[in-house]
Amino acid sequence: MARKHKPEDIIGKLREAEIVLAQGGTVADACRRIGVTEQSYYRWRKEYGGLKMDQARRMKELEKENARLRRAVSDLTLDKLILQEAAKGNF
Repeated sequence: MARKHKPEDIIGKLREAEIVLAQGGTVADACRRIGVTEQSYYRWRKEYGGLKMDQARRMKELEKENARLRRAVSDLTLDKLILQEAAKGNF
């Protein structure tokens, strides 16, 4: 089962990997040391590279809020379409 890492953990592991790389280690060595695959390392670096912990927390909060708002808009759009269909009929 895959383990769900928190953004704070990811940033800490990325920093640890940067230290290994700065000391002349390879990406494979860094991934082995932090306990993830190279694919995960590159995905994390793409998403969290250069972020600080508070920025990562805020980003995740905004993503959740965005998803909630998208659901609300889609529900309202569906309601509007249903009402338009009902209004076309003769009463």
